[in-house]
Amino acid sequence: MRPLEELFDNNKKWAEARLAEDPRFFEDLAKGQSPTYLWIGCADSRVPASQVMGLPPGQVFVHRNIANVVSNTDLNCLSVIQFAVEMLEVRHIIVCGHYGCGGVGGALGGKSLGLIDNWLREIRDVQNAAEPAEWEGDKSEADRLCELNVAAQVRNVCRTGTVQDAWQRGQALSVHGLIYSLGDGLLNELGIHVDGPDTLAPVYRLR
Repeated sequence: MRPLEELFDNNKKWAEARLAEDPRFFEDLAKGQSPTYLWIGCADSRVPASQVMGLPPGQVFVHRNIANVVSNTDLNCLSVIQFAVEMLEVRHIIVCGHYGCGGVGGALGGKSLGLIDNWLREIRDVQNAAEPAEWEGDKSEADRLCELNVAAQVRNVCRTGTVQDAWQRGQALSVHGLIYSLGDGLLNELGIHVDGPDTLAPVYRLR
């Protein structure tokens, strides 16, 4: 058996199935993309963006990393946001975390994990900045930190120059915070929706 043979077989079956449904599927897809959504999610293999939302190829522009972090020093993530907003003109940016996140668990554990400790510092900062009232409720500490991390990363998205420039020129753009449950496969709203700079603290508003 050649390396990756199973993957090539699966790919062939998938392509044949798409063509059986729509003979022009790949021809139309090759003409370009105009996705409505930018998904910023965790790299966890159990949370594939398009499948989770039930959307076909071409509808979701995707960036994934450990624990769905949006750092102001991550040129990869910032470039994805700029391309999605300015070139593709997406209308919605979704930051989606998930319960049972290994990155969040690693941040909570307090053990040295090597290079990734530098990345997880972003999540430890979220944990450290949270007010006591934000931990109240019946959720575990890990699940609550997953939610708080989503909220923090939504704020980070809104603070980028790319998103604020879009709002200033009147571009329709909303940022949403969601969380995914591995236990039942459902997306959950966190009540986080931002469609303008009004909710930003003045120090973060760019002019």
